Amino acid sequence: MARQIDAGELDIKERIVKINRVAKVVKGGRTFRFSVLVVVGDENGRVGCGTGKAAEIPDAIRKGIEDAKKNMIEVSLKGRTVPHEVTGVYGAGTVLIKPAKEGTGVIAGGPVRAVMELAGIKDIRTKCLRSNNPRNVVKAAISGLASLRSAESIAKTRGISQTQVYRGYGAADKAAAEN
Repeated sequence: MARQIDAGELDIKERIVKINRVAKVVKGGRTFRFSVLVVVGDENGRVGCGTGKAAEIPDAIRKGIEDAKKNMIEVSLKGRTVPHEVTGVYGAGTVLIKPAKEGTGVIAGGPVRAVMELAGIKDIRTKCLRSNNPRNVVKAAISGLASLRSAESIAKTRGISQTQVYRGYGAADKAAAEN
């Protein structure tokens, strides 16, 4: 399961997904600021996203990176891909994440590609459903990755072996396990 982690001792890479100029109308005219969406990860199963807003782009990026480091999660991986198919949802953004065979590569759109590459996933197929808003899509992808569970963690929770997780744990298996 996903849990927040301390990013202080990790070798973190960051990627800017979206820079947006926003304006506020005040008595003297418009004041412009910049809103930045940033994804960070160590390319080894840990990834996070954050936003920053400031009058200057470098300040907004710095704030976004700090926010993303606070919101990092650990992703359950199976080799170069994910253990099972999952759908991540955040707001109107929905992302379908499917495991792929070795050599497939990262098949994903721009915002989701940044999340997958920084999480360390090398072979994956994804599809953005409904919204294509970068903020919602990135958060939906991270939500999907956070809900991934490995066979080992499922077996530990259920109190069975990993082979029984893959085979299923039907009545015949239960009777065989008791004998």
